[in-house]
Amino acid sequence: MAGIGFVLRKLVNRDDLLGVMTGYGHSAVAAAGPWLITIIALVSISQFSAGRVEPEDLASFRLITIYNFGFSLVLGSAITQVATRYLSDRIYCRDIRPAPGMLLAALALNGAAQLPLAAGFYFLVLNATAAVKAAAVVNYFVISMLWLVAIFLTALKAHRVITTAFAIGMTVACWASVTPAPWYGTAGMLMGFSGGVALIFFPLAARVFAEYRHRVERSWDFLPYFKRYWTLAASAFFYNTAIWVDKWILWLAPEREKLPIGLVSYPDYDSAMFLAYLSIIPSLSLFVLNIETRFFEDYRRFYGEIQRHATLAKVRVNHERLVECILESGRNFLVLQAACSAAAILFAPQLFDLMKVNAIQYGMFRLGVLGAAFHAMFLFLGILLSYFELNKLALRLNVLFLVTNALFSYLSLQGGLAWYGYGYLAACVTTFAVGFLVVARELNRLPYVAFIGANSSVRT
Repeated sequence: MAGIGFVLRKLVNRDDLLGVMTGYGHSAVAAAGPWLITIIALVSISQFSAGRVEPEDLASFRLITIYNFGFSLVLGSAITQVATRYLSDRIYCRDIRPAPGMLLAALALNGAAQLPLAAGFYFLVLNATAAVKAAAVVNYFVISMLWLVAIFLTALKAHRVITTAFAIGMTVACWASVTPAPWYGTAGMLMGFSGGVALIFFPLAARVFAEYRHRVERSWDFLPYFKRYWTLAASAFFYNTAIWVDKWILWLAPEREKLPIGLVSYPDYDSAMFLAYLSIIPSLSLFVLNIETRFFEDYRRFYGEIQRHATLAKVRVNHERLVECILESGRNFLVLQAACSAAAILFAPQLFDLMKVNAIQYGMFRLGVLGAAFHAMFLFLGILLSYFELNKLALRLNVLFLVTNALFSYLSLQGGLAWYGYGYLAACVTTFAVGFLVVARELNRLPYVAFIGANSSVRT
């Protein structure tokens, strides 16, 4: 769904610096809003809480929040992906009446599926007061709701509302997390952070209902999509698990930290990787603002003229034009990402000094930046496969990403501290290389894919 990209592109085309900065800023929020707030908020809270919050309370809050973001993303990914596909089809068919009902139904389904897991984990495993356990569960569900409403972000054209909601919510989350900590400890920090996330969720949900002004009806019409697009659901689960599996494995490192509440983590590795992920935000912004919109135009022309019974010669011309667009877009994506990665590695010492980050994280950060660059390019390839309905190929690549990230991270764990981060880098390089070969093969035979390979009527 390239909807918001076309609106933001008008800002950039104003040919002034403010328009360019505004367009790319809005596209960054639309592309990476939920996990962007995760990283920025956690870093900000850690900086602002110095001398105000007990170290044990801050560590417990930070780790519970990381657990909630990670596991809510993984466990809710199948529902989110299927709901995204359903919304895309409704927009394509120009029948968006079920959209408001679908959002409510998806939220209810997500809550029903994850309530036993979240409540069971925190109330049975967490060694903390009842207030902390309850606050952890509330925080989990507020975050999980944010993942679901985020599927509408690229479909909504109200970019100012989206960015304002994230800015205000993130500010409140930081302030409300630190302020009550001296009196209410970890529970107060969690509830304050949950309030800030809620200030993001509810305005965005309200905007969905304002833009899709229809009665709540046909709420559960998206359920058959789980059977029809099971590969999408499975692919989303494996992909998001792959993103987190290296962190989970490194939580077993000898240098790991076990808190009194009973949760384990490796803060040095987690922080280094979260900071490394920030290096791909400019590329994601470029993708939303320029690459996807331009690609979508050529993509729509290619399939639109096939539907209008174009001649083979015309199909081949459109095929060549689409491939040229992809190659040029891929080159621009690669150049920007390479520049961002090089800058992040070059200025890492200054960044670490400014943020007072443990210097031991530098090596892991450097490897994380390189891995994130290949990760971003692999994501670019995965989106192309999704556009061309090659969902089984995307599923296999995501399974490969999960297996290689788990295997290589485990091997790096055995090698000791000097090898931490090489596992993620090796997995991203391997998956990107295989994905590049797969996408190149499918692009070369795209007319066959359009008429035969991804044509359900032919395959059935």
